[in-house]
Amino acid sequence: METRIQVLSEDEKAQVHERTLKVLGTTGLRCDTEEGRRILQAAGADVDEATRRVRLSADLVESLLEQATTSFVVQGRRPGWSFPLGAGAFTLLADGGATSVYDAATGERRPTTWDDWRAATRLLDALDDVGFYWCPVDYAPDFEQPGGLVRYFTDVFAVFGKHVQDSFGTPELVPWLKELLDIVFGGPAEVRARMPLSFLITPTSPLTIERGFTQTWLGLRDYGLPVAVMPMPLQGATAPGSRLATLLTANVETIGTLCLVQAAAPGTPVMYAPVVATMDPRTGLYAAGAMEHAVLCVAATEMARWYGLPAESSGLCTQTYQPDLQTAWEKTGGGLLVTLSDPDVLVGPGLLGGATVLNLEQILLDVEVIRHARRARSGVPVRDDLWLDDVLERVGPSGSFLGERSTRTGVHAGEWRLSDFGVQGSWDAWQAAGAPGSMTAARERIAAILSQQVSLSYSDDQAAALAALQRRADAAS
Repeated sequence: METRIQVLSEDEKAQVHERTLKVLGTTGLRCDTEEGRRILQAAGADVDEATRRVRLSADLVESLLEQATTSFVVQGRRPGWSFPLGAGAFTLLADGGATSVYDAATGERRPTTWDDWRAATRLLDALDDVGFYWCPVDYAPDFEQPGGLVRYFTDVFAVFGKHVQDSFGTPELVPWLKELLDIVFGGPAEVRARMPLSFLITPTSPLTIERGFTQTWLGLRDYGLPVAVMPMPLQGATAPGSRLATLLTANVETIGTLCLVQAAAPGTPVMYAPVVATMDPRTGLYAAGAMEHAVLCVAATEMARWYGLPAESSGLCTQTYQPDLQTAWEKTGGGLLVTLSDPDVLVGPGLLGGATVLNLEQILLDVEVIRHARRARSGVPVRDDLWLDDVLERVGPSGSFLGERSTRTGVHAGEWRLSDFGVQGSWDAWQAAGAPGSMTAARERIAAILSQQVSLSYSDDQAAALAALQRRADAAS
């Protein structure tokens, strides 16, 4: 008995797909990359160059859907680490792009620094729950210059040893990234085999395949990197004013972009990754902690499963700007719901304020939320050896099971999840420890982790090659 949640019935998922085929065939998508339009036209799409409008027949969509690789394994630099997508596994993806940091020790919000980036990246690398990485804070203003791009990816692969997911909207930088990947991972064949980087394409809602990220991926497609397709329609703002229509918008944008990917490079591994969100009608802002957001992301995960695609979802969201009770209920409610929908990858640990504020303590708190949620997802295992009706018969009425061997066996076998975080013991024990709160405990845990975490070094040859690449990149910037 595993715990699961359902938003859409099988018939309703089929309806979403049928409506998607209708929209792609009649309304279509605007495709802002000329090369993308040529590729889709060659595949059989109807293309209007004057409006950049691309329409795809139902048969074309179905045939391109069939070409996507739906089960694949990604790796990183850490020896022996890998993660299978489309195989029922689950991992977290570190949320990214924060423009400020909330310092819980001082209670102040301040601009991010490189030291914040490094501390967050080292912490995320040390947490086995987190398998995928987005840059947690704005890295540097020169990121989309040759020097900044090479510096960033050199730093990332030196500090985070698992899978990196990233993107940039400057196609001219593709040769620099390819050369860096060749140095770090041993050449194009090794990059294709290990898939250490996945590329994020973010269609612009409503119904637009934007140029920058898409054109960049087109330049990278010969390296066989997986693609995550992540539109971000906002109910009532960049999507129509109903949850159902917002889900439809997300599906149209995701499937339409997937069709371009498959037409350009058949068999490219794809993650179905829309962030299906809602606005706050009182302000027009993204309502990060809204329950509607979590429910829509559950529905999106269900659509991914319906298509047989790996699901990258969102759920650990909050609108608050510091860790507090609202943060707890929004992240726990959303995180639990989306975890129960069984995605492959769940985005979100560490950020506040609608993904604009980083807090290191929140990274640990969010990981603990998801550990609880994963435990909830495990439900009640059913096996012959777990009924223990013979033990019930032996102990009988008014007995105690505390000393039973089966109880000890159950403890060691995982019948209890024994968290090592938070308050677990008596009042006296808690007082004797100084009555620590969750933030204090998290801060102490972070200090211990960072004191022991060791980043992956480059070999002498790699370091020399990367330094030479950096000098050329800086000169070209």
